[in-house]
Amino acid sequence: MRNPLVLCLLAALIALIPSVAGAAGTPPFERTEQREPCAANAPLRQPFYGDLHVHTRLSQDSYLSSQRNGPDEAYTYAKGGAITLPDANGEQSVSARLRRPLDFTAVTDHAEFLGALNICTTDPSRLGYWAPHCILTRSQNFYAQLLAVGWWSTLKGEDTETPFVCQLSDCASAALSAWTLVQEAAERHYDRSSNCAFTTFVGYEYSNAPDFRNLHRNVIFRNEKVTPAPISTYDTGLGPDNVPRLWEMLGKQCLDAGTGCDVLAIPHNPNLSGGLMFLDPASPQEARDRLRYEPLVELTQHKGSSECRFDRLAGVGAGTADELCDFEQLAADNLSMLGSINGKQRSARAAPVPIDAFAPRNMVRNALKDGLRLGQQSGINPFMPGFIGSTDTHSATPGGVEEDRYAGHLGRRDAGYRGEQDHFFDNPGGLAVVWAEENSRDAIFAALRRRETYATSGTRPTVRFFAGSDLESGLCSDPQILAKGYAQGVPMGGEIRGSGTTSRMRILASAQKDAGTADAPGNDLQRIQIVKGWVDAGGQTHEAVLDVAGFASNGAGVDQQDCKPGGHGSAELCSVWEDPDFDPAQSAFYYARVLENPSCRWTTYQCQAAGVNPFADDCAAQADAADVLAHGAGATGPVYGKCCLKRAQEPFYSPVIQERAWTSPVWYLPPTP
Repeated sequence: MRNPLVLCLLAALIALIPSVAGAAGTPPFERTEQREPCAANAPLRQPFYGDLHVHTRLSQDSYLSSQRNGPDEAYTYAKGGAITLPDANGEQSVSARLRRPLDFTAVTDHAEFLGALNICTTDPSRLGYWAPHCILTRSQNFYAQLLAVGWWSTLKGEDTETPFVCQLSDCASAALSAWTLVQEAAERHYDRSSNCAFTTFVGYEYSNAPDFRNLHRNVIFRNEKVTPAPISTYDTGLGPDNVPRLWEMLGKQCLDAGTGCDVLAIPHNPNLSGGLMFLDPASPQEARDRLRYEPLVELTQHKGSSECRFDRLAGVGAGTADELCDFEQLAADNLSMLGSINGKQRSARAAPVPIDAFAPRNMVRNALKDGLRLGQQSGINPFMPGFIGSTDTHSATPGGVEEDRYAGHLGRRDAGYRGEQDHFFDNPGGLAVVWAEENSRDAIFAALRRRETYATSGTRPTVRFFAGSDLESGLCSDPQILAKGYAQGVPMGGEIRGSGTTSRMRILASAQKDAGTADAPGNDLQRIQIVKGWVDAGGQTHEAVLDVAGFASNGAGVDQQDCKPGGHGSAELCSVWEDPDFDPAQSAFYYARVLENPSCRWTTYQCQAAGVNPFADDCAAQADAADVLAHGAGATGPVYGKCCLKRAQEPFYSPVIQERAWTSPVWYLPPTP
């Protein structure tokens, strides 16, 4: 017979063990694959840094930029190895390497044309290899490549046309060969040993873009169980009404197939969606499917940030008065912004969109607010994504986000002088950060699914975020801060259902600066902000942005000659903030935005390296001299003139930026009637 005293002692000991069961369930994540347990396993979770948006030569827009690295090279780069990239003239002469390796990566080449490009580029014995457009695709001539870009782009805009190359050779078989290559590379580079040094995910990009309005999704699989082939816009049809068809097909071929397949889709660049990314659901089922298949959104990447938008020159924002929403914004609202060649924008569609004509739901914060309103009306909030960042590199350089060593993300099209000339307003992109017990597919995917994630603009601060009515006010100085955070609240990405006794909302937000490396130490933190959105009884949405730790006026800045940071900042910040306006009857969301001290933008580093200082009084003369040298190296048209743009005359651009992180929101839901 069991001793009651022993049982009581065991129960008391178990109660003292930190638990995260309330946040992640018991056990914390399901194991779906065969692998060794990770030696480094943290029940209270640890941060892992990765990139879930990576293109290689298997994508036509990467190959057409003289980029010849494939999935193996992309994973090698992510793990800290060196690879070779094309220069501005298409020569494979640029060596690139990360200062710090990533923890996880997914190669996500375009599903569209996976087979056609394979035929065009790999096997001269196939008849399709010699199709005229395939010959153009393989050309190293810059203008021939641009003609091929136009051809592939035209095909992407048609949902029924079969490329001529596919009439000559079997594109379906070629696509399956490429899909197999993607899976095999992911398996080769996945560390299944107890070291758990690096995790890969099998994935691809679904590239739906009607009239150049971006509706792309990165499709990420949990393990080696995947769909027979990538599902593309040729399978679903083109347009916003066909995205639900993607979810339906992922359900039939993966989630509901009974094969052990698990998957999620991550939208990116709503800033370039022309108002189409976050449409009202056509039915309750569509709302539920969006929640099931798309728990995350890529908040920032090299084609801009999608948190919110504020126009400095107009002095107003798109549904916001938040002046920090000028960060890495693009003038246009669609993918035509990529049409700059030799310093001139060639697409009329890429014209700047006035702030009053910019679709509010191009910005995720506005979609979150409208989701509260829709939830109030229908009982289902369809817009509840957590946040990640990634790069969208087309140079097979996952995690290549270092501002002072940015090598570009579009092969030769933004290498060297072409970066300043044609892609000045792009940026190096961001990172996806997850809080997981260990660096394995199951643990990381579970974190993605439950939205315990945050996005960064490229640096690596460590950020924690909890919300709950029972959080203790003194947690910032408590050695048990994490255990109590999980026990007393929910982490980033969680939901809180109010009860009849809920009378307050407290937020625990803490951040530690990016430690950096010996040769490139991280920048100090400036402040932590809480962003709150809510909907009132009349259905009106609201937002507030409040500083809760640190100081905006800390005197920090950069040296205008060498970009070295100066001034005061913090190595770590922490706050337990209580919402003074909390109303238990109102739906709301909260997330943290962590701001670093000012630092130089990538363009400032590269302009200065070319002898053009954006801060100098004679910047224009320096640019003219640098253009002469660039023309001698093969450039055509103006090159360095944009280096001299003035912040006071630009709606979004600045030579100095503030790197930042955004936690996934926590949603508060009123008591169920």
